[in-house]
Amino acid sequence: MAAPIASVGPAADRTDAAGVQGRGSYRPALSLLASLFFMWGFITVINNTLLPHLRSVFDLDYTQTTLIESVWFIAYFVASIPAAKLIARVGYQRALVIGLGIMAAGTFGMVLASREVSYAITLTALFVIASGITLLQVAANPYVAVIGPAESASARLNLVQAFNSLGATLAPLFGGTLILGRSTSGNAAAGTVLTPAERLADAQSVQLPYLIVAAVLIGLAVVIARFPLPAIGGASAARAAPAGGSLWRHRNLVFGVPAIFIYLIAEIGVSNLFISFVSQPEIGDLTHAQAARYLFLLWGGMMIGRFVGSYLMQRRPAEAVLAGAAIGAGAVMLVAAFATGSLALWALISVGLFHAIMFPTIFTLGIRGLGPLTEKGAGLLIMAIAGGSLVVVQGWAADRFGLQHSFLITVACELYVLFYAVWGCRAPRAA
Repeated sequence: MAAPIASVGPAADRTDAAGVQGRGSYRPALSLLASLFFMWGFITVINNTLLPHLRSVFDLDYTQTTLIESVWFIAYFVASIPAAKLIARVGYQRALVIGLGIMAAGTFGMVLASREVSYAITLTALFVIASGITLLQVAANPYVAVIGPAESASARLNLVQAFNSLGATLAPLFGGTLILGRSTSGNAAAGTVLTPAERLADAQSVQLPYLIVAAVLIGLAVVIARFPLPAIGGASAARAAPAGGSLWRHRNLVFGVPAIFIYLIAEIGVSNLFISFVSQPEIGDLTHAQAARYLFLLWGGMMIGRFVGSYLMQRRPAEAVLAGAAIGAGAVMLVAAFATGSLALWALISVGLFHAIMFPTIFTLGIRGLGPLTEKGAGLLIMAIAGGSLVVVQGWAADRFGLQHSFLITVACELYVLFYAVWGCRAPRAA
């Protein structure tokens, strides 16, 4: 995921960006920053293995289960503006360290929640972790964009976002082994009811993985605090919007903000309910631990899809590739919603290939032609990530109409993305 290029930072950060670009000294820093993208992709996708685990521990219905992820994405909406203000006060480097510290505090909160077996503490801890990730998003993306030559900014962002996908791909193996693989619910047949003693033991199984994550975050914070990150300037400040400029005259942005919002409902709904879906007897008849291995394929498909999409966009317009992806995603989700057995399972896995390009492509199309309004438009698109919080609607539908049929909501989301690709993304003609 990307974040808006913010013109923020204290005087210490406001050196000449061109000097940094010219020295070529940004490459070691870029390598270090790639680890941040890896970590927030990794931690975000751990939730996909955590949710079915918590559903068993707390005996939750699907609405309560997806509410956990809703709280996670609400943090993007709540924390984005405070994050930008904090960066303006302390600068990029300190903001990165603070963001990692906030995430570490949240992981310790998860350890506390497991000791107390508390749903409320779990929600609070996950909100704290997501708030830290939001701060990293708002700080790291613009830093990567301006740390080197302007002509290679897109290549740098795509490179570090590939590490985000790598983290997302590996997370199900980590969570499946250390959370689901070490718990009774993770190795039991679907629908097994745990005894109170088993729930307590399962709740405590998250302590080791979150302590490992906390140690890595603290270590990374120490490294970044001591690393001589190149100072960057407020180059983007010169691109302030002229008086009278209006974002609402740009159709591609006006329809792009809901496109990001709606797409996130689809992506998060699929990944959060994936393990519960493929574990069902009529689909895969798997334990949760076994299903986590298939989730690895879903996220791995998204990583591959980004490379394929990047190749195709060198030969076809981005909106055409997006339209094809929306049609493909809608088709396989219809199969997942009505088929059974291996056909439904592999249809759900394959949607990752089609979802791969959607966020970056919608984001790029949304800011196309904005000129000096680019930063404000990008900010609105990032706040739209909060759309992931409405995954609770799919949880509600799963409780009332069945988990499989709840994926018709995903189909509806793909239809809006298709509308955006065909008509909504068209930038207004120059006067």
